[in-house]
Amino acid sequence: MPDLVARDGLALRPWRMSDLGLVREASADPYIPLVTTVPSPYSGAEGRAFVERQWGRAATGVGYPFVLVDADGRPVGTVGLRPGGEEVTLGYWVVASARGRGAAAAGLAAVADWALREPGVPRLVLHVEPWNTASVRVAERAGFRREGVREGWLRVGDERRDVLVFARSHRDGHTAARPGGAASRTSQAPIRRSEG
Repeated sequence: MPDLVARDGLALRPWRMSDLGLVREASADPYIPLVTTVPSPYSGAEGRAFVERQWGRAATGVGYPFVLVDADGRPVGTVGLRPGGEEVTLGYWVVASARGRGAAAAGLAAVADWALREPGVPRLVLHVEPWNTASVRVAERAGFRREGVREGWLRVGDERRDVLVFARSHRDGHTAARPGGAASRTSQAPIRRSEG
């Protein structure tokens, strides 16, 4: 996985065991653990297992989980990319203490730009619950366009919820061509598409 540079001094890099503080803060969020594999309640063992799962996803090509780091070097969130089928799905979260500063949009745009430069990645998709207006704005600021609704698509706890579908493709262009876009600091093997 490459290190990526995002706008506003933000960067993305692979997970490190030193990111346990980020996992701890995310585990206390009322929403993040419901829709991710972030452990709640947090324990050191569960936090380490979470980071090791991120390493495993990257090693096998099942996913590409990046840590979003602010200009001061503090981990503030994650952007993940999951290849599969005809769509490559993205997801992201930013801890509460870092929200409202554009980090999620900058990180999402950087990972989307990187993915769309790779051969064989025709389309990127993300799913946002309709009530989550902040995430709707993040998607739009990162160059995604709204396509529609998938009814009952997302499992949150014990219930199924509708999601808005946002997408970007090669025809949408890259945010790197726009002010504040992203660039890769290193180059790695291309994204592998998982089967099934």
